[in-house]
Amino acid sequence: MRLAYFLFAVSCVVQAQTTAPLPSSLPTSGTLTQEQIQQLIRAVADKDIENDKKLTNYTYVEHGVEQRLDGKKQVKSIESKTYGVLEISGEQVRRLVAKDDKPLNAKDAAKEEEKIQKIIDKEKNASEDERRKRQERQDKEIEEGHQFEKEVADAYNFTLNGIEKYEGRDTYVIDATPRPGFQPHVKDANLLPKFKFRAWIDKDEMQWSKLDIEAIDTVSFGLFLARIHKGTRIVIEQTRVNEEVWLPKHVELNVDARIALLKEFAENFDFKYSDYKKFRTGVKILPLAQTPSPP
Repeated sequence: MRLAYFLFAVSCVVQAQTTAPLPSSLPTSGTLTQEQIQQLIRAVADKDIENDKKLTNYTYVEHGVEQRLDGKKQVKSIESKTYGVLEISGEQVRRLVAKDDKPLNAKDAAKEEEKIQKIIDKEKNASEDERRKRQERQDKEIEEGHQFEKEVADAYNFTLNGIEKYEGRDTYVIDATPRPGFQPHVKDANLLPKFKFRAWIDKDEMQWSKLDIEAIDTVSFGLFLARIHKGTRIVIEQTRVNEEVWLPKHVELNVDARIALLKEFAENFDFKYSDYKKFRTGVKILPLAQTPSPP
């Protein structure tokens, strides 16, 4: 789904096509040219590509809480799940370890271990042709994502909104608003003018620390079978890990939507990511010494 590419592109911030020099000292007001800001953002995007590569060397814990709301936007149910996450041959694999903050029983835990081991065994026994096709698919997805990022660069006007402290570090604050007259060239890029966002970029390391994305119009998918309403919002935060990489720390998503033009629903999602550890395997998944605690 191209919306996923949009969120990926936003989280990479954006890859722009410009040769404007990056100023050695950025002012604290929006006085830079569009080209200069895009050059800054391109540097951030390049670093985020490296972050994605390094993420494949890490396992981590994902703790997600889902709140379902009623018609008055009051919470009617809450469910939480905790996963151990790793990557196998470029594919992210999640192992459920707890529900509602309670460890799985022995039977369900064994099923999760068996599921992961089957994935690893399948990779170990894959033919060269199967590996080649998988790599081609992954390369195609990456290229499509890059093409979509370029559309993001064309779809928005960027403004430096100042320098703020974020978790004790100086960050550049950049606003992105839809550019009037934008003409999309890739599939689903017509969705871009329906979103705006603000990015906080770490001044010293040129990494994005936080993103705040908001739907400013109704967004339709699948021949109008699903609609996300104006006001839907996602906030993404990153953190510095092992002094070498910036990785997700927190994602908050507030969704107001309709399915098949009939069923309205509103949900809040809150995901926290923790316990990043370097770990690679192509043979066997090691059982957890203990169930990770929710962050």
